[in-house]
Amino acid sequence: MSHDVGSQAFEGLGRLCVDAAENCIISAPDPAGMERIEARFHGSAFELHRHDTYAIGVTLHGVQTFRYLGATRHSLPGQIIVLHPDELHDGGAGTEDGLRYRMLYLEPSLMLDCLGGASLPFVRDGVVTDGAFRATLLSALGPLEQQLDELFIADFLAQLMQGLTRHAGQPAKPIARTAWRAATLTRDYLAENFARPVHSGELEAITGLDRYALSRHFRAAFSTSPHRFLVMRRLQRARRMIAAGEPLAQIAIEAGFSDQSHFIRHFKKAFGMTPGRWSSLIRGYAAAAA
Repeated sequence: MSHDVGSQAFEGLGRLCVDAAENCIISAPDPAGMERIEARFHGSAFELHRHDTYAIGVTLHGVQTFRYLGATRHSLPGQIIVLHPDELHDGGAGTEDGLRYRMLYLEPSLMLDCLGGASLPFVRDGVVTDGAFRATLLSALGPLEQQLDELFIADFLAQLMQGLTRHAGQPAKPIARTAWRAATLTRDYLAENFARPVHSGELEAITGLDRYALSRHFRAAFSTSPHRFLVMRRLQRARRMIAAGEPLAQIAIEAGFSDQSHFIRHFKKAFGMTPGRWSSLIRGYAAAAA
């Protein structure tokens, strides 16, 4: 397998990342629940962290090395990385040649409608070699500078779920209708109220379930807890504000954190780097491309 993936799909915006900056991250314009990035790094990039989205991507150049589920994994150019929501992992370049990859971060709620009431597929190996699955991913990750339209996204998610299910280690488990209803009501309520404290009693009132049953159902559906889901929605808001150049102290308060140190601590746990480091990577690309 080659140490570089050459394709017209990776010209344009992504090419600027390679030519303009030593280390950088660029992010595409995407609908809610999806995020597409290209990243280029030398050495270690991310410390151990976890987020409540799937991370599914393609290594384009170099060797991508990361710890996942208690083992060190390596992804070569053309191979696919699949990280399950809320699982600890890190990442970086495995050789001196550096690393270039594209990644899709996908909220589980977008995928559950494709599953017909079944649980999320778990791909334990973390690295997959599958030409058809890669082609599906590249259909969304290739034109990074283009917005994805609604009809494309529906078909893409259906094909993506087929690829994940094919490589899952065990069959998906059905989710009971009551559990599904409680989980989706909770998800929607938290998404609408992420910037303020939300109490367990509020969720009990809207679902009719006690907090412990609700937590079990939510984790079965989305592979994370209601609290983690709430924090991640705050962090997503924070990253948009960072990209807009807002000061960190203001971001912390407007995104729903008690103070700046509280915000920084959660950001690092979720993304493996500080907000300042994230800002420098985003701004480094923007300055070089200007």
